Amino acid sequence: MGAGGWTHFVGIGGVGMSGLAQLLLVQGYRVSGSDPKENQFTRQLAAQGAVIYHRHEAGNIAPGVQEVVISSAVPPDNPEVIAARHRGLPVIKRGELLARLFNARRGIAVAGAHGKTTTSALVALALKEAGLDPAAVIGGYVREFDSNTLPGRGPYFVAEADESDGSFLWLKPEIALVTNIESDHLDHYGSLERIVAAFAAFLDQVRPGGKAVLCTEDPRVAEIATRSGRAVITYGFSGEPDYRASEVTLSGLGGRAAIYYRDRYLGELVLKVPGRHNILNALGAIAVAHQLETPFPVIASALGAFRGVGRRFEVLWDDGATRVVDDYAHHPTEIEATLAAAGQVGARRVVAVFQPHRYTRTYHLYREFGRAFNRADVVIINDIYAAGEEPLDGVTSRLILEEIKRNGHSQVYYLPTLEETMAFLKKSCTAGDLILTMGAGDVWQVGVELARFLAAKQALSEVGAGRCI
Repeated sequence: MGAGGWTHFVGIGGVGMSGLAQLLLVQGYRVSGSDPKENQFTRQLAAQGAVIYHRHEAGNIAPGVQEVVISSAVPPDNPEVIAARHRGLPVIKRGELLARLFNARRGIAVAGAHGKTTTSALVALALKEAGLDPAAVIGGYVREFDSNTLPGRGPYFVAEADESDGSFLWLKPEIALVTNIESDHLDHYGSLERIVAAFAAFLDQVRPGGKAVLCTEDPRVAEIATRSGRAVITYGFSGEPDYRASEVTLSGLGGRAAIYYRDRYLGELVLKVPGRHNILNALGAIAVAHQLETPFPVIASALGAFRGVGRRFEVLWDDGATRVVDDYAHHPTEIEATLAAAGQVGARRVVAVFQPHRYTRTYHLYREFGRAFNRADVVIINDIYAAGEEPLDGVTSRLILEEIKRNGHSQVYYLPTLEETMAFLKKSCTAGDLILTMGAGDVWQVGVELARFLAAKQALSEVGAGRCI
């Protein structure tokens, strides 16, 4: 379908769907879409000329619509999907549209179990700083873009590649970056071996003459590196990777490292985002941009200005004593990395609120979740956020709760609802605490509401003798 057509998105408010919709608008398409919930992305799209509906109805498929795009969360009995099929319109998945746009340019695809949102944002920022005017679709709000999308018209297209349903295999990148490989999305893959095989197949999709940029800190990525038929560029902290970060120091909400390319010192990297994992994310972005002949000072300048992606250690409140931070972490490894970053901030206590995401993930990984919270002083476990899944017999968040206790943690609380969690925090948090909400569902609402509450209290000068609330 050529530019100037009309595309309708079912579930347009999602972070992946909204980014593609914005790119089509820039290319001259008419765009409409539906989503029951208004958010910053639907408001941005409406301001740019998209027609947004907040109910799913057959009538939303207007007479001029030529194609319908659906997210993975849209069921086949959605009235708009039924209406589109009745009219004989193409109904395609988000990943198919991404592949169509991505494969028409020199694509840079960032994949991995963790870190791909931040890494893809950093790659896009570095290329933008270099004047390459990239297009980008990122899986989160990037402050420097004021969006989740860069509608650039240059030769490069940076995309976060989604392995969850195998749709990243539709992409044909010039550069493929893999951050790590973990046991996740087992509802789709069935086994870790099949996940590793999918990432190996992803590298096989790299165009002739292209490159695979691989983090060899991860043993499974190192394994597929030896099997790749493409040129391989490696990065990491240890061993002899092509790009290496050493002399790493972490403090407060930032970090720094010396960066080397093979035996050559490139310079110092200084970040405004916390955690050793973010040094590694930045190193991957450095490898990509440097391979595209971007000078290191240009890369370091772009990465040094980066303030993070929405819901990735996002500071919602900081009065110098008490902090409220929200993070998307929903896998045990992500939780461990996020809690490690929280530890470098210097809080008196770290109070972790975790809302498990999906019954299947809880079932497969509850033991690993039980070992992930050792760096938290207080842990609050909410009910599972289903994300459209049907409940599984015997699978509740109490599985995680009991595993945390079994691993020796004494301050663990089961608070099923967000409302109960808010009430608990209002009564118990003290000055010097870092309250950290984690999960891929709607637990972020706790952090936002608590930040509002603390701001109102501060405005009324009601902070009393060492108490934050």
